[in-house]
Amino acid sequence: MPHPMPTFGSFSLLLALVLAVYSLAMGGASLWQMATGRSGRIAPERLSETARRAGIMTFAAVSCAAFALVWAAFTNDYSVAYIFHHTNRDLHPAYKFSALWSGQEGSLLLWSWLLAAYGFVLRLRHKIDVRLTAHASTILAGVQVFFLLLLVFAAPPFSIQPGEIPPDGAGLNPLLQYPEMVIHPPMLYLGYVGFTVPFAFALGALIMRYPGEKWIHITRRWTMVTWLFLTVGIFLGAHWAYSVLGWGGYWGWDPVENASLMPWLTGTAFLHSVMMQEKRGMMKSWNVWLIFSTFMLTVLGTLLTRSGLVSSVHAFAQSSIGNWFYGFLVLVFCVCLFVFARQRDHLKTENKLESIVSRESSFLFNNLILLVACFTVLWGTLFPVLSEYVQGSKATVGAPFYNRVALPIGLFLLFLTGVGPLLAWRSTTLRTIRRNFVLPSIATVATAIGLMFAHIRPWEDQSELYSLMAFSLGAGVVTAILSEFLRGANVVRTQTGKNLFAASLQLIQRNTRRYGGYIVHFGVVVIIVGIAGGAFNQSTEQEVGFGDKINIGPYELRCQSYTQDSNANYDTEYALLDVYRHGKYVTQLAPEHRFYAASQTNSTIVANRSTLQHDLYVIYEGKNPETGKPIIKAFLNPLIAWIWIGVLIIIMGTFVALAPAIKPALATSRVMHTEAVAVGSGD
Repeated sequence: MPHPMPTFGSFSLLLALVLAVYSLAMGGASLWQMATGRSGRIAPERLSETARRAGIMTFAAVSCAAFALVWAAFTNDYSVAYIFHHTNRDLHPAYKFSALWSGQEGSLLLWSWLLAAYGFVLRLRHKIDVRLTAHASTILAGVQVFFLLLLVFAAPPFSIQPGEIPPDGAGLNPLLQYPEMVIHPPMLYLGYVGFTVPFAFALGALIMRYPGEKWIHITRRWTMVTWLFLTVGIFLGAHWAYSVLGWGGYWGWDPVENASLMPWLTGTAFLHSVMMQEKRGMMKSWNVWLIFSTFMLTVLGTLLTRSGLVSSVHAFAQSSIGNWFYGFLVLVFCVCLFVFARQRDHLKTENKLESIVSRESSFLFNNLILLVACFTVLWGTLFPVLSEYVQGSKATVGAPFYNRVALPIGLFLLFLTGVGPLLAWRSTTLRTIRRNFVLPSIATVATAIGLMFAHIRPWEDQSELYSLMAFSLGAGVVTAILSEFLRGANVVRTQTGKNLFAASLQLIQRNTRRYGGYIVHFGVVVIIVGIAGGAFNQSTEQEVGFGDKINIGPYELRCQSYTQDSNANYDTEYALLDVYRHGKYVTQLAPEHRFYAASQTNSTIVANRSTLQHDLYVIYEGKNPETGKPIIKAFLNPLIAWIWIGVLIIIMGTFVALAPAIKPALATSRVMHTEAVAVGSGD
């Protein structure tokens, strides 16, 4: 019996592979002709144009394949093995759509489709710099060929289910049946895949010995948008873990969580250090390897998520495609190393570090610390695999290992976040230090003293010591940001006669990149304050019957009822708990425990009351088989909401940084220049 839609999808993928191979081969041939000056039967410009158009058509072909898989999900076409294994008839339509990336084959198809989409946009904008874009386009085609080879030969998403077509599917993993899982993986993959573009431009620029830093300017927005996608994806994943996994936390140093964090760390380092190259012509080799490493870490992250190489609650697929990824990573590394070795003389630095007290040194320390953090996470993630390979037994690396390293690193990065923008390029004078650092230092010390009066005891508990340092440094960083911002706004206000608010807006519009960065730094401080609140978590677990009470912090939970219910997709047990704060009724919470018949698995739905002060986080852990009463676990988690608010601030700051700056009028321009020199700022 023919299967028209799976056949259409498979044909689309095969066509996409042919087009990508053509784009790679003809793009490479045209670049070789241009570089060597040799001519063939077809002029290199024409070859390059056909390669560009083939790349554009690749996007259309992969889009058809993605459409075919979604169509199969919505029409319950269980002749497709992937649809059978990841959906069922009663699944909510939103989750049928998200089934596209819930399994290995589908997620690889998403990877390939997003890469084709990025390539589509890049190839339409090729007139920005035709030759450099041709290099980047050919490199993108090479990456595209790898993922399409996987989809055609190693992990085809349109494999036909053997035997009779099943009447219903096996259902979607219950952990994935949560609203954030509809958007978390695409956001994460937009970040992963997006780093391919700056990687392609960096490698292309190095191959052609591209003069100047224009490739950085061209890719700046690509990199920032990609970094933002990855940031949002990571925090959506953290919020999903907090809401679904039911252990009271949002980050467990799970290998797949770590896989997303590593390229974020190197990408963040790259975003900072490229300013050294733009401003001072320094760290060129460093920057090239940062973006090379970031791309390779995104591929490694995909490998960890989809190959089953490491044990993880996030690894929703296991297979033997690991060997393909190993080969690809080795190939990419060898190509990068070969090109770098041939062209390294092109990356000579134009200036040297002149003073340890300078903006350059702060960027350097920032980069070193981020890379140490990345290496630590990489080592902890891969150590179980290495230990199994060497010793035959898999050693585990738990959260205490990461926390011991991550907490001091995080605090030092927080310190640099406040100090770096206040230092001048090349060298900072003593006068500048006195002017810029007095207020932040006072704020830091005053906050620490105030918190100790508020009964934080850093000498009794190490976690309270770290929290005290985080709160105090956070206060210092915010003071530094505000004082420097107000200094600039006051100059604008004096010169233009506008009020402080209008002058502030004008200041931001004049240098969106700089002040957008400040807003991002402010968001980071807010997140770290939220994380520091974890030192004061409380929890309790209790069996409750009708009318029984649980006390935690200022709250009292009274059990009004517990019952069962069911729908077509799952059966559920839940408890209704009235919540009182200091004796006053505030809300009712209903934590659930679900059983999904299609997949024969259980899931927890957490009930949460979130305020700026703390979260009241309640889990239904099931019934005691002896008494038939529900077991409830309650957490009081301080300052969690600050983490999610901090992410929103980062999003806002990144949008500000991406906005084009408005050129200042001449008079104001002089004022801005004078002020920038005075405080030692450039960006």
